[in-house]
Amino acid sequence: MSHLEPGWIRSDTGNRTWLSQVGNWLVDLVFPPVCSCGRVDYHFCAGCLQELQHFPLEPRITSGQPLNGLASTGIYDGILGQAIRAFKYNGVTSLDKHLAARLQRVYEQTHWSIDLIIPVPLAEKRLDERGYNQSEMLGACMSDVCGIPCRSDFIRRIRETDQQARLSGEQRMANVRDAFEAADAVKSLAILLIDDVVTTGSTLNECARALKREGARAVYGLTVGYA
Repeated sequence: MSHLEPGWIRSDTGNRTWLSQVGNWLVDLVFPPVCSCGRVDYHFCAGCLQELQHFPLEPRITSGQPLNGLASTGIYDGILGQAIRAFKYNGVTSLDKHLAARLQRVYEQTHWSIDLIIPVPLAEKRLDERGYNQSEMLGACMSDVCGIPCRSDFIRRIRETDQQARLSGEQRMANVRDAFEAADAVKSLAILLIDDVVTTGSTLNECARALKREGARAVYGLTVGYA
């Protein structure tokens, strides 16, 4: 299989993000946002940010196949769940460094030896709607902190999939089966997949299968939350 096109991020991400921000601003003008704590005009207020910063890690670290290991920073609930939703759905992209800081602390506990970070790719439809890939932002932050290269172009979705959150466990597995293609540049590398939330692990496992088909030595998954 040939290499995928080189590059750290999609070339049109900036334009998509700008258009998304304008759209979010217009929506907020008509329908003012409300933080989960009830404060108006904030998707995620300063008080909730402070609570998030002091929210303890509840790491879950497991092993298995095709993923060689899987770790998360805490349950997808409470202030952590609120932060992930604000970051993922409400455009509060400034939360990326705060959430990535949790990832980095758990990563240090795993003692995994990693060559490359790869964010889980977002479906084209969701990327068009959202304007950014939240996992890509987390991966970039992790790369800055850990000094491990991050490539978003070494795996891609080769077909559209339904939104996983709306599906049952078996439906999730079928939904993403053979939905990813990896570049042969991952051969012999130990990969760290980054995503926001893991539920059944279907998406991460399918990414791991695609990477291992191209010769990846090991594939690990790291997420902010688990549900």
